[in-house]
Amino acid sequence: MKEQFSKLFGIAEKNNQDEVKQIPVAEIVTSPYQPRTIFDDERIEELCQTIKTHGVIQPIVVRMRNGKYEIIAGERRWRAVTKLGLETIPGIVREFNDSQAASIALIENLQREGLTSIEEAVAYQKLIDLHSLTQESLAQRLGKSQSTIANKIRLLNLPEVVKLALMERKITERHARALLSLDNEEIQLKVLNDIITKELNVKQTEARVAFYKEAMNPKQKSKRISFTKDVRLALNTIRQSIEMVSGTGMQIKTDEKDHEDHYEIVIKIPKRS
Repeated sequence: MKEQFSKLFGIAEKNNQDEVKQIPVAEIVTSPYQPRTIFDDERIEELCQTIKTHGVIQPIVVRMRNGKYEIIAGERRWRAVTKLGLETIPGIVREFNDSQAASIALIENLQREGLTSIEEAVAYQKLIDLHSLTQESLAQRLGKSQSTIANKIRLLNLPEVVKLALMERKITERHARALLSLDNEEIQLKVLNDIITKELNVKQTEARVAFYKEAMNPKQKSKRISFTKDVRLALNTIRQSIEMVSGTGMQIKTDEKDHEDHYEIVIKIPKRS
């Protein structure tokens, strides 16, 4: 499957006659095009145990770069071998230019599990830039929908703190998408903190985002301009209280109506969770 995708990006298929040689581990360097920035220590340890028992079954692929062997595919295997203290690792030396090396590293990782949403988004954007593609043409080559590619790449617009939380898996991609609908970075970070500290689920996060969007909406503010200060304070206090209770996981339902002479808020609290 990986070779098929490589062909779609103009990369020659692997030659079955490539020589497998034992490459000194100390002379190997990582690829600057590696999209994976976080390597699961448990997975590396599992791979170490496999290598202890069976050896390195699949050779890594490298290219010569500045007198060193630069990894094109197989960094996890190299990390495991390094951790085991082995001196050499089986590898195949290929000739690739920078564009080909980057494409193979990105494609190989996209076909594996474990990339975070941000790493995946970065990989998509790099492939688009490398091959001058549109999101739609990239989606066709990878067999994905255009909306999938677009939704991933939109995550790159998030503040660095939010992207780091995604990288560290403190929040999910759906949490992050909810935050994208907020235009104010300060509010995004406030909601992010609530998600992490209060362990908000996606539905609770969306409700909190909706609350802040309504509060920042000029049209909504203009409607309430005739309210007295005390009425606005009362409404905000009630809404904040509802939000706090909802943050505990209780599925509270509210219905607000703005009548000519009064404001009506109906709160429904379930008797059973």
